[in-house]
Amino acid sequence: MNLRRLRAVFRKECLHIVRDPISLTLALLLPLLMILLFGYALTLDVDRIPTFVYDQDKTPESRELIDQFRGSRYFQIRGVVDNYRPAEQAIDRSAVLMTLAVDKNYSKDLLAGKEANVQLLLDGSDSNTASIALGYAQAVVATYALQKRSDAQVRLGGGQLKTPVEPRIRVWYNSDLKSKNFIVPGLIAVTLMIIASLLTSLTIAREWENGTMEQLLSTPLRPIEMVLGKLMAYFALGITDMIVCLLAAVFVFQVPLRGNVWFLFFTCCVFLFGTLSWGLFISASCRTQLLAYQMGMLSSFLPGYLLSGFLYSIGNMPKVIQVVSYLVPARYFIKIINAVFLKGIGFGALYVEVLLLAVYAGIVFLASVRKMRLKVA
Repeated sequence: MNLRRLRAVFRKECLHIVRDPISLTLALLLPLLMILLFGYALTLDVDRIPTFVYDQDKTPESRELIDQFRGSRYFQIRGVVDNYRPAEQAIDRSAVLMTLAVDKNYSKDLLAGKEANVQLLLDGSDSNTASIALGYAQAVVATYALQKRSDAQVRLGGGQLKTPVEPRIRVWYNSDLKSKNFIVPGLIAVTLMIIASLLTSLTIAREWENGTMEQLLSTPLRPIEMVLGKLMAYFALGITDMIVCLLAAVFVFQVPLRGNVWFLFFTCCVFLFGTLSWGLFISASCRTQLLAYQMGMLSSFLPGYLLSGFLYSIGNMPKVIQVVSYLVPARYFIKIINAVFLKGIGFGALYVEVLLLAVYAGIVFLASVRKMRLKVA
């Protein structure tokens, strides 16, 4: 490999980038816009659930129960109804997600130590949100009922009611259970995968369309020199995008960065090298920019979002899809970046994922070099 020829290809590609200000601006601003847009829009937190109340009991005990829901940050009481019909209509219009209906004998049964009935009507069209809301509501009802039974037993002179098991919960790494602390680091991985693939997927295809590939073929340039020279130019651009995304995660979204910054930077570079090489492989395989763009988007956007564990748990997927997900590099990088951000662990615990990323980057780079043939087919 000749360093002079390599430097010439690198300089030529840098000039292409600089002389196309629109593409350069998009390449620099698009990652920031994506992480800001999706970082604020995507959330797995379920709170301020719009709720109607149907209180048939209308006693101090039922009002105290309703106050428990009103004081919880997970529920937002939108109104009180006096029959089921307005509640059903509101759920049909998606005006509320849940209706709390208190039985007319609620306080009587509760104070007598019997089973007190509370009905929860939920909109199950969004099953995930409905199941989370149901869990919150059941916890509020159970806690309040236990407290009232304990107070009643004290009044009867039987001593305070104690639960046989007292759970003491400690949440590590993300104590506030904020979904953005998980989503934003994963979003960095998906964004870099998409942007890097698209940046390089058009380079060689553009040479064929513009007719400049024949000029390159007339030079003593080798395939590895062409691939590596182009890769170096877009790698510098990708590093800039990566730094912008990391700064946005830490300073805009306030995601705690507990791990080693240099280890995170190293793994980002390995991941970026592999995704840029994949874009070059696509570009070398396609003769038109349109086809290269479509293939780059199809092979980066869908796997990055669906098969990387970013939004959907891989363990819940069918076995065949789980096997396919092993071919998606974002799967390993998302695990690395989340662990570095939230857990503060390093190479000792993540060496398998780092090695798999390095192997992927090496294989794809060699495949792109092999695909590049310095002759007109």
